[in-house]
Amino acid sequence: MERIVVVSPPFLSHARPLAALAAALRENGAAVHFACAPDFAGLAYEAGVAFEPLVVTRNANTGVAEATRQESEEEARLAEFLDATRVSATAALLTQARHRRRDMLADPEGVLRGIAELHERVRPDWYVVDQLSYAVTLALHCLRLRHASFCPGHPSYVLSDDEAYFGVPYDWPRALRPSPQDRAAVLAAARANDRAFTALFEDFARVHAPTAPPPGRAFALTSPHAVVYAYPRLPWLPGPPPGPRALYTGHTVLAPAALDAGWRARVERLRGRYERVVLVALGTFLSARDDVLRAIVAGVLDGTKDTAVIAAAGGRSDRLHDLVGDRAVVEPVVPQQALLEHVDAMVHHGGNNSFTECVRAGVPALVLPFSSDQFAVARDAERAGVGVVADPNALAPGDVPAALDALDATRPAVTRLSREVRRRGPMWGARHLLDAMRERTARD
Repeated sequence: MERIVVVSPPFLSHARPLAALAAALRENGAAVHFACAPDFAGLAYEAGVAFEPLVVTRNANTGVAEATRQESEEEARLAEFLDATRVSATAALLTQARHRRRDMLADPEGVLRGIAELHERVRPDWYVVDQLSYAVTLALHCLRLRHASFCPGHPSYVLSDDEAYFGVPYDWPRALRPSPQDRAAVLAAARANDRAFTALFEDFARVHAPTAPPPGRAFALTSPHAVVYAYPRLPWLPGPPPGPRALYTGHTVLAPAALDAGWRARVERLRGRYERVVLVALGTFLSARDDVLRAIVAGVLDGTKDTAVIAAAGGRSDRLHDLVGDRAVVEPVVPQQALLEHVDAMVHHGGNNSFTECVRAGVPALVLPFSSDQFAVARDAERAGVGVVADPNALAPGDVPAALDALDATRPAVTRLSREVRRRGPMWGARHLLDAMRERTARD
């Protein structure tokens, strides 16, 4: 029986799919520990695996970013990021590039100590680490511990070649393609970060693991053995790097929980009165864009007569209270995976979880990308024909009805892709990951 530690950063959008993979590994016969910040212990218990407290970054997001207790500096950086999303796509990416040092490599020495202590305590055979937890991957590299990587976002987060850079979308959706000057600015910032992080990694490894192979390009550092991609293997994606086995799970939903009695009654009431129900959720960070949420909900209410809306508004739900009524349900948090089994369409921000959960459920989406890999995800939704993409900062309430109507043409493509991704999922990924681990262990 393999002993595996799954290490997650303290962000719900990352921890939840990693916990699903941890549960699937357990179901396939492994002894699994889930290592994350103490606030996430409940995910381990739900997955039926052991919990190990481990803090790998100073910022966090337990479900609603604005409501998560943060250091004052982290709160200021979140506010700066949200302000940048109001300006443009490239402004958001450039702000994220400036924040990268504090976001991703704040305390590498502390992470190294934490991993070393965890290893001494648990003695696992393997680790599974989030691709974006670069400090953890660097620690595992320096400690010469076997690990697989889990890519929680767009597959291009795992750099395919020397011309790919972290923080630069591999492609852009039609509605948000920036000017050549803005593209050049984003690429320059990414290249500067690439050089700076690579130098930091080299210096760190030289001190803490002088006999280990050099880590190479920082953002290209990943498992040499296996990478689990929480994404479908779309034919136009950049190819994975040579070496590690590439496992595309399609989605990370073990089984959507059933709606509780209260939500079931709400959905049944809406479905009994209206022809179409639309779910709106912009993610745990971007629910703070209540201006965009207002435009969507108001667009549904003012521009249609046959459509009801359920919206997750995070800490800003009180700012939409005037829209709540017979056709509009607004809550801080909604059971997204369960609701997707009962709605006709979704409006989301292009987050990996929302995209893959919609595809799995066969639900078309209006995608409004703001930052990070969301532009690449939105482009894939557009190219696969499973969604319609719009610029969130240019979206007016009057645009919403036509955008939702345009989703009708995407339903055949959504149905086809849904059939494909349902053949895989976290149980498939866990089986193939364990096969890769066993093959490597047998060779060592």
